Amino acid sequence: MTIPSNIAAFWDAFSAEVGQGDCSERFFEAFHFDDNEASADELAELVLAGVKRATAGLLWSFESACAGAPPKPGALSVVTCWDGRPVCVIETLEVEVVPFEKVSAEFAALEGEGDGSLAYWRRVHWAYFGRECARLGREPSLTMPVACERFKVIYRANA
Repeated sequence: MTIPSNIAAFWDAFSAEVGQGDCSERFFEAFHFDDNEASADELAELVLAGVKRATAGLLWSFESACAGAPPKPGALSVVTCWDGRPVCVIETLEVEVVPFEKVSAEFAALEGEGDGSLAYWRRVHWAYFGRECARLGREPSLTMPVACERFKVIYRANA
């Protein structure tokens, strides 16, 4: 993947600080969470606070994007605010693809959203995945494949 121009300086600062030379071969994507500004910015803050340590995406969304597949362990992604401002670099630790109905309470808690419950996770993700399915021309179902990614923050933007 190519480093987007709007995060190139941030990526260069990250690469210089970690001192591992060019990390661009591990770059997966630059992204914001969710599909609205308030939620995207709130979720980025939860990541910075160490509350949100996982994220979930429809496998179908990855398949329709240029990457074709979810990130693999060791992949590096830049989390941005809604406006594209980079806030941190995360490293993918693990990705498990499971049907929506099989996402665990443990994973929902790691996502750190709302009250951290599986019931909350299912409610907000069903709504989000429903909107995503509409964009993709798919029908949401309890068996739709969800990529459950665990990650850690390895670099933060300078405050």
